[in-house]
Amino acid sequence: MNYQWYPGHMMKAKRMMQENIKLIDLVIEIVDARIPLSSRNPDIDELGKGKSRLILLNKSDLSDVECNKEWLGYFKEKGFFVLEINSKSGAGIKSIQQTVKEACKEKIERDRRRGIKNRPVRALVAGIPNVGKSTFINAYAGRACTKTGNKPGVTKGKQWIRMGKDLELLDTPGILWPKFESQDVGRKLAYIGSINDEILQMEELAIDLLGYLVIHYKSNLQARYRLTEEVNNPQEILEYICQDRKCFKKGGEIDYEKGAVILLDDFRSGRIGRITLERPGEIPQAD
Repeated sequence: MNYQWYPGHMMKAKRMMQENIKLIDLVIEIVDARIPLSSRNPDIDELGKGKSRLILLNKSDLSDVECNKEWLGYFKEKGFFVLEINSKSGAGIKSIQQTVKEACKEKIERDRRRGIKNRPVRALVAGIPNVGKSTFINAYAGRACTKTGNKPGVTKGKQWIRMGKDLELLDTPGILWPKFESQDVGRKLAYIGSINDEILQMEELAIDLLGYLVIHYKSNLQARYRLTEEVNNPQEILEYICQDRKCFKKGGEIDYEKGAVILLDDFRSGRIGRITLERPGEIPQAD
């Protein structure tokens, strides 16, 4: 399966971000803590050149605790400000205000020397589809400012949001990039729901995911699906899930597609447990 998705609205969104970047002091990049490297749009680094940078590891409640620590260290070494957050529960949100001040210290000092008072920091909130940008903004603002959803493409245009007297956020649509440097990256984006499910072969995707989980998180699979030790093959596990969850077509034929959707939904919602799909240093190789 070829993993790629770049609808026209993403191209428009990128142009809009390029036009507005001159107004920005800080780029806040939201990534998915389960795939912190693969969920970073390389265009953001080019766009954010010369700007202060803050990376937020969102959905950190769904990712491996030890891996979260490794990724925090990785991004700090690269020179980014970085925090671990969970936008749904609000965990880590209170730490952001102080970190924004630290990241924009030079800008704030420069304004003070020039006699400019009460000019807010302007931050661009960027990220790929379905990493939780809108949920983050609503949690940070303490009110519903933006539409949210569990599928990509909910945010369609830009929106300025005032966060008190010290900060303004520019919310932007989630954008991918025209060509993934590796199909491994595309596959991981499909796992977390950043690519439209309607263009994917869900059974193939589920078997690929099971191949990784069998090696790295076998005990999670056993606990969730009551697997016996003998069931190790990804295809066998999917069949086991289908039979256990009564996924059958008319005539009693196994509905692998339905079972695949159950598995992916369980993974995305954290019902299989806290899972991280990549570690620092595992930079995907180009195909």
